[in-house]
Amino acid sequence: MRLLIVEDEKKMASFLKKGLSEAGYSVDHAASGAAAETLASENSYDLVVLDVMLPDQNGLDTAANLRRDGLSCPILLLSALSSTKDKVRGLDAGADDYLTKPFSFDELLARIRALMRRKGEQLGSLLRFSDIEMDLAKRQVRRGEQTISLTAKEFSLLEFFMRHPNKPLSRTSISEHVWDVHFDSDSNVIDVYVNMLRKKLSAGQERKLIHTIVGVGYVLKED
Repeated sequence: MRLLIVEDEKKMASFLKKGLSEAGYSVDHAASGAAAETLASENSYDLVVLDVMLPDQNGLDTAANLRRDGLSCPILLLSALSSTKDKVRGLDAGADDYLTKPFSFDELLARIRALMRRKGEQLGSLLRFSDIEMDLAKRQVRRGEQTISLTAKEFSLLEFFMRHPNKPLSRTSISEHVWDVHFDSDSNVIDVYVNMLRKKLSAGQERKLIHTIVGVGYVLKED
């Protein structure tokens, strides 16, 4: 999943980007509200983590502008302001959640997982499709009784498939949500990673679940 971090304080921005990248997310960074609005207009994000105190404008104004411009993904506000009034203002500006600084990084990850749930049947931190079970909190994948070891990028790729089962996914869509802004669209890295993931999921199994759609991309479905 691809996140946009909007934070002007370099140390905090580096901490967030490093931690979220290690958690398997693709992360873009903006140091101002204007930069965030530009990136959001050019790229597709699954969630925005937005600091309230920015050098060029209030983060609440940035949230409102992003919503005005059509951003539909969840927005998580970060702020040292903790009063109920501040939280209400943030939510009314278009945010979906509000996390007060200082915060535990584990809580940040839990808030992100909660905001990114898309289907009512996918409760907690578990995603399921066919005989695959994906635990987002423990970062573990099982197919039947077999535990499957995945790299961080393979895990993110499978999560994107698991959130969109039975839906054809183009290479462009995959690159937008699993890779960051520096991705080279002319490379074959997506095909390489899909093939590696498919081999791991199919090892010792009779049924393959990731299928190629010629001229389109890939789909996670049962035969």
